[in-house]
Amino acid sequence: MIALAILLPWLSLMIGGHFFRAILCLALQLSVIGWIPAAFWAVVVVNADRRDAQYRHMLRILHGR
Repeated sequence: MIALAILLPWLSLMIGGHFFRAILCLALQLSVIGWIPAAFWAVVVVNADRRDAQYRHMLRILHGR
C-alpha cells in the first residue's frame, strides 16, 4: 500500500475510504505544488490508518479476555 501511496497518492487515499482527502490530494498533484507533497501526505495517512487498525485489534484482544 505504501508503494501505491507513492506512485498514485490519490488512489491510495480513495481505496482507504478517504474520499474528500483523495480529491484534495489529486488537486494537489495537478497543481504547481506537485507530486512530492501529495505522496508524502498519502504515506502519512496510510501509515496512520495501519496504526489505528493495529490499535483496534489490540483493544479487541484485551476486551476479549
